[in-house]
Amino acid sequence: MIHGGDVISYSDKYEGEIIDFSSNINPLGPPDSLKDAISAAYTELECYPDIKYRELKANVAAYLGCDQDQVILGNGAMEIINNVCLLFKRIVVFTPCFIEYIKRPKVLGKSVLKLPLAEGFSIDLEKLENSLQPRDLLILGNPNNPTGLRIPEPVLKAVYDLVISRGAFLLLDEAFFEFCPADYDSISLFKIQSNVCIVRAATKFFALPGLRLGYGFASTGFARKYTEIEMPWSVNAFANAAGRCIFKDKAYIERTKKYIDKERKYMLKSLSQVNWVKTFNSHANFILLKLLKYDEDIVFDKFIKQGFMIRKASTFDGLDKSYIRVAVKDHQSNQKLINLFQE
Repeated sequence: MIHGGDVISYSDKYEGEIIDFSSNINPLGPPDSLKDAISAAYTELECYPDIKYRELKANVAAYLGCDQDQVILGNGAMEIINNVCLLFKRIVVFTPCFIEYIKRPKVLGKSVLKLPLAEGFSIDLEKLENSLQPRDLLILGNPNNPTGLRIPEPVLKAVYDLVISRGAFLLLDEAFFEFCPADYDSISLFKIQSNVCIVRAATKFFALPGLRLGYGFASTGFARKYTEIEMPWSVNAFANAAGRCIFKDKAYIERTKKYIDKERKYMLKSLSQVNWVKTFNSHANFILLKLLKYDEDIVFDKFIKQGFMIRKASTFDGLDKSYIRVAVKDHQSNQKLINLFQE
């Protein structure tokens, strides 16, 4: 299992509905406000979208708090990350991390330098300082996937200072950032800085994995360079309509933040009382666990037969079969999963 959410491949293991804890999607589902926007967009299918996506970029800019000419778009966050990788020869990552930070650059013929995270899954600044070279692209998950840990603000500033001093470039993948406590805003930190790109996606927070919409912020000069290499019309009519709608739904956004915060705390507390796993802290809508008994295959098979699909974590570079990851879902599903852990 390279990615979560592949319920179909395991449907023969259980006759009933499988509750998917391998995929980290907002349990509240898509915003209700999206229904009318998608319905209205049906009439747009016979036309090309605005190739400059002016209205969409205006909405993203207002949501992120940046200038419209700093907005970048893509067919999902991965297309943006893929496009950015095209502009650099070497990619630097800390492991464990999202596998596509390693896989996509290699597909593109780029070299990849993997640095292990330090104790507590923290960024090793000394190792980064000794490794980073001019024209490197440093990709960091903020929060990290699979650890769920957001980079502390002082550390993020120190990382950026290193990037600038080495003449490198920083890409922050913030697909799960909106689920985190609101301690700081990375876009506010880097709004007037250079050599930085921040990528987010509608997939996770707005529960739209089937509607590909990646968006983000880049320093103005880099945003112009990005538009020169991006595919034309990469955001389809339905995704374009969604982006003109979802970022304005303040009630949905606040409800999601409060719901995930409450359920994450419940999950962390409950899982910490299970004596055969070690629970790592998380700022995101998923939690990494170390198995003190058994391995991921045994636990996965036991859970899938009960109708629960968890994420095996050995496919994350730097982790082995003693790790699993579980999503934060609706309270009833979370309770059922906790009960299974406690059996």
